[in-house]
Amino acid sequence: MILSRYQLGMTKPDHIRALINRLARLDAAETRDGTLNPAQIGALEYLGRANRFSRAPSHVAEYLGTTRGTMSQTLKALMRKGYVSERRSELDKRSISYDLTSTGRALAARQGDLVNAIDALTDAEQSYLDESLSSVLEHQIVKNGSRAFGVCRACTYHRVTEDGPYCALLSLPLLPDEPEQICHEQVAA
Repeated sequence: MILSRYQLGMTKPDHIRALINRLARLDAAETRDGTLNPAQIGALEYLGRANRFSRAPSHVAEYLGTTRGTMSQTLKALMRKGYVSERRSELDKRSISYDLTSTGRALAARQGDLVNAIDALTDAEQSYLDESLSSVLEHQIVKNGSRAFGVCRACTYHRVTEDGPYCALLSLPLLPDEPEQICHEQVAA
């Protein structure tokens, strides 16, 4: 039985926050299997959705709202466990980014019970939940002075050329799946 906010003596916003936190923990625990903590799972999921320009420790840290040092340690632990590989920039050897290994991709792509529970909601309930949580997230991002991040295809610099997708900001062609991925450089169109 789920205790109501009245039984817990909580305000409605406090109760909603507690529900979100508990859902996040239950979702993370389902994947953990004793080897990964919630920060590691969050990093894997982000890397699974981010384009090749957005996989530096600073990008992952900013997206997840943690420090660069903490994220660097998280990514190193994931590398030791075989979930990610490190890639150094050919232009600047100090610049590091991370890619998922096949094991990491499989874990990041998992569909857990939380996704199934949300899928059981009606389309109207899913839309309302999506819009409401997106609004709360947007408020927090603005309040914290964070970047929103977004998918490449919704960026003002995204182009479709006869050769395929293209980033006008970086003056580079994009891989076929990158328009649907998260980009750190994204500027809403």
